[in-house]
Amino acid sequence: MRWTVNIEGGPRRVNHAAVCIDDKIFSFGGYCSTEEYKDWEPIPIHVLDTSTLRWSPVYYKKTHVMPFQRYGHTTVAYGDKVYMWGGRNNAVACDTLFCFDTKKLEWSMPPVTGIVPYAKDGHSACVIRNKMYIFGGFEYLTDQYSQEVHCLDLDSLQWTFVDVHGAPPSQRDFHTAVPIGDRMYIFGGRGDLNSPYNSQEEVYCPQVFYLDTVKDEWVVANPQGTWPEGRRSHSAWYHGGYMYIFGGFNGNTKTHFNDLYRYSLNGNYWQYINVCGTKPCQRRRQACLLYNNKLYLFGGTSPCPHVSSRSLDNAEAVEDPERLIDNSDLHILDYSPTLKTLCILKVLEHNLDQTYLPRDIMIDIWTMTVPNRISRPVNQAG
Repeated sequence: MRWTVNIEGGPRRVNHAAVCIDDKIFSFGGYCSTEEYKDWEPIPIHVLDTSTLRWSPVYYKKTHVMPFQRYGHTTVAYGDKVYMWGGRNNAVACDTLFCFDTKKLEWSMPPVTGIVPYAKDGHSACVIRNKMYIFGGFEYLTDQYSQEVHCLDLDSLQWTFVDVHGAPPSQRDFHTAVPIGDRMYIFGGRGDLNSPYNSQEEVYCPQVFYLDTVKDEWVVANPQGTWPEGRRSHSAWYHGGYMYIFGGFNGNTKTHFNDLYRYSLNGNYWQYINVCGTKPCQRRRQACLLYNNKLYLFGGTSPCPHVSSRSLDNAEAVEDPERLIDNSDLHILDYSPTLKTLCILKVLEHNLDQTYLPRDIMIDIWTMTVPNRISRPVNQAG
């Protein structure tokens, strides 16, 4: 396992949502603090080709059904389609289900039945069998954190409130949910000392929970090992029997993270992982997608480094959690780097002469090092 790629120039996005379909990664919405945010502008989409590591804007078909720009939403892949739910702009939150067809490049608003969840953001969504499960989030109609579970049958498009047994995770938003078999694993997120109410007294739970979707029952894992500190707006994914988490933010300690932990499903323990290579800087609200034994991480926001004024002769860079910068970088965590990749990394690390390298090696070096050149799509093509 090694961090192998770190290139700039992708979409500068925070609180976006992304899915992987075949060898393409689609990123939906989010925002950038240096851009003029327009609440009712159609949501932008960017796509990453995982073979070339090049980003492109998606100019989808212009119809009367185009969801507005948003953040804090969720997207899931089901076949060639992407289902987007929730999120908000600066004016309203949304409870409408949208579907994006990645072959036709067209949005639709499929009719749904059943009990639709309240509009919210900061919830989680994942697909288990043919159902999209939604947990938690912050509801704007009730002005409360949620601990409810809803599911949407992606074949019949019927919403169902799931009456779950057992002790549920506390009310929270900006946690992660990872589908593994028939279980949905929950970690982290932000709650409140007076939950479900929002009193600005934040609570960060480090416990692992999972929802058994066969029994509709919550289970507390209570793992062994060294637990990661409670956090929100981190990333989580599953690979080879482990649930991994990266990054995030704790508002009580004002700490941004760039640590990597893994939770063993079979052993029920946490383990800190120190990975070689250039790891991403501290950040939150990034996106992470696993494809073909590689983890693609992009975007998010990080604390700005500034120079300590204690001594100009002995200047020291420290993090300022109050000043943030939005990221446009792409990082790849390769679980099984090839000998070719490892050799390329040594060439780059030691700045070795590349004059007589084969053409395919030079192409790979170009792919791994040359920054993207991408601009945000303003108008969608008709």
